[in-house]
Amino acid sequence: MKIVITGGAGFIGSNLAAELSQEKDSEVIIVDDLSTGRIENLEKFNKNIDLVRGSITDLNLLDGIFEDVDYVFHQAAIPSVPRSIKDPIASNNANVNGTLNVLVAAKDSSVKKVIYASSSSVYGDTPELPKREDMVPNPLSPYAVTKLLGEYYCKAFNEVYGLKTISLRYFNVYGPRQDPYSDYAAVIPRFINRVLENKPPVIYGDGEQTRDFTFVKDVVSANILAMKSDANDVYNIASGNRISINELAKVIMKLMGRNLKPVHEAPREGDIRHSLGDISKAARNLGYEPRYSLEEGLRGTIKWFSKLAV
Repeated sequence: MKIVITGGAGFIGSNLAAELSQEKDSEVIIVDDLSTGRIENLEKFNKNIDLVRGSITDLNLLDGIFEDVDYVFHQAAIPSVPRSIKDPIASNNANVNGTLNVLVAAKDSSVKKVIYASSSSVYGDTPELPKREDMVPNPLSPYAVTKLLGEYYCKAFNEVYGLKTISLRYFNVYGPRQDPYSDYAAVIPRFINRVLENKPPVIYGDGEQTRDFTFVKDVVSANILAMKSDANDVYNIASGNRISINELAKVIMKLMGRNLKPVHEAPREGDIRHSLGDISKAARNLGYEPRYSLEEGLRGTIKWFSKLAV
């Protein structure tokens, strides 16, 4: 089995690569330009994979790499809402044009299936909870628009060319290998890193906004189930539970044995108020079932970041 992971040096991609590289008789090729991915994410298992340093915006490169490939996990993207607001053209080039290149190369190489990393941001700020796949999308940021367009391209390539595709809408993924130092870092690594430095967590807004946090190992499991399944269409990949950012800060500090008063700053542009994913469709069609509670996932994540800090 020959597998390509675009963005495989990134947070989710590298966790996926670590799991897939253990599959018997599998060959894993990572395509990553290292613009947001990190070579350090591959150090523990790089003997089992091939890294091609290049961009998904280079169709000729992808055409050569995808030859005789069975499955493509398309994780590569510029992954930040604030970053997309600051530079929408760059996000569009990577997330839309890059996705189109991946699909074209996969079609031309007769790839069996493309598993596409989408995002819960496509739902926008509609008040109805939980978010279901049959709800009308309402993207509120350039990033969300790019992810939705990627889904539409996947569907179109399935309908027009017969290329099997599946889109997974991730809900606030966290875990080991997530970058806490980026200006656009996600909330959990930012909180953990601040507390490790004995600094208070920084919360944007009043902190009563809620999120459905999904441990990266559950996301990896969902991707592999999607590869092995005959299902296509769009699926929520979430934990099916939500927590406020204020409560999240308390849980992290409790697990880390610290008592720091969070600092509140102005809300971030493009952030939604509440998020919660309905995962019944993924459970029914993919056999997806989250195995990690938030506390279990946070313990593993804190342990990983604590080792980095030593």
